[in-house]
Amino acid sequence: MTLNTDDLLNSILASFDRISNIKTEDLPNIDLYMDQVTSLMEKKLKSAIRNPEDKILTKTMINNYAKNDLIPPPEKKKYTKEHIVLLIFIFYSKGFLSITDVQTMLSPLTDRYFGGEGKFDLCDIYDEVFSMEEERTKELKDDVTKKFERAMQTFQDAPKDDQEVLQMFSFIFMLGYDVYTKKLLIEKLLDGFGTRYQELDNKKQDKNKKEKKEAQKKESVKSTAAKAENGKKESTK
Repeated sequence: MTLNTDDLLNSILASFDRISNIKTEDLPNIDLYMDQVTSLMEKKLKSAIRNPEDKILTKTMINNYAKNDLIPPPEKKKYTKEHIVLLIFIFYSKGFLSITDVQTMLSPLTDRYFGGEGKFDLCDIYDEVFSMEEERTKELKDDVTKKFERAMQTFQDAPKDDQEVLQMFSFIFMLGYDVYTKKLLIEKLLDGFGTRYQELDNKKQDKNKKEKKEAQKKESVKSTAAKAENGKKESTK
């Protein structure tokens, strides 16, 4: 049967529209037990799995993530909205990165923002990153269309019976090579990511220590001055 290239391309492009990411506003504002977390992830990310029998998240996975410091431990066996955000990041990342690389990527965020009361928390970061979804989807559609059209121009001299499979192989390989090169780039960035932010942490800690020391010194000077003033008052009585 001859492949209808227009139907195939339209089907591929339509699949992008079926991709839906979890919004933080759809996450519960109450802490959840492990069973509730796995059920939530299964429900929200069901469309992202290839085979119906595949599991999005299991209790064993969550325990392993906590054991390997990918997520902070739960509070009284309950997981916060920020825990769930981290689990979503892990779900998307583990398909193309090793667990070690995922840990390298997430550790600076967890250390700085998990449970924090500063300007940003992990939910803010998640929302900002995924706010680019619509724009990025359009770019991906354009890129896939160009690759598909280019692939359909390959092997023009091949026998008709072979053209379809060879052209499809060309298309798959172009997409795969794109993934390969981006994976190399991500790994290269991650090699310096943890070190860079550890250096920033060290500088921040040094600054905090210096400021604390200066504050203690000023307090000591004020205390000494106050004692001297009290001494003068006592001597004049």
